[in-house]
Amino acid sequence: MEGIRPCDAMDATSAIWLSLTDLGRLYGISAVHCGRLLSQAGLRARDGQPSQRALQQGQAFVRHPQHSHRHALWNREGCRASLEASGLRPLHQSTLIQQWAELLAALSEGSPSISTSAAQMAEELPGELVEPVNQQLRELGCGFQVQGRQQRAHRSIEPTPARTGHRTSTRAGLIDQG
Repeated sequence: MEGIRPCDAMDATSAIWLSLTDLGRLYGISAVHCGRLLSQAGLRARDGQPSQRALQQGQAFVRHPQHSHRHALWNREGCRASLEASGLRPLHQSTLIQQWAELLAALSEGSPSISTSAAQMAEELPGELVEPVNQQLRELGCGFQVQGRQQRAHRSIEPTPARTGHRTSTRAGLIDQG
């Protein structure tokens, strides 16, 4: 097969190379299902080997290309977009999404023993999880949705200049600027 790189050409320091089984495990699916999704994405040929496109783009690698039983390895980062485009999420991210959604749903119901609101807790949610958590909240039947957050402005240590005639508070107390 043309375009197959030998094992010593593989740069193991810049990528994580996984078997189809291990790649599927990251997303909680079988090797068969993972292979099917990679085939649908054009990264796997009918014979089960990586497609020319996958090899050329560095998304796959074949060990021992001269043997009849070639063993393909898949680049975790290179295959991520294709697998996630089909709706999959890595298990650790899926767990985080589920945990955040359940926490926010519980907080939105309220409890006299908890002083934090769902909105306050949502401020701590990592930005990349906002949309998937909102989706999970909808699936749970929860009316709460995390609102889009703006970048928090960094506060300067220096006081802002006061207008004439106004008093500015400082750590030392009030300073009359007039």
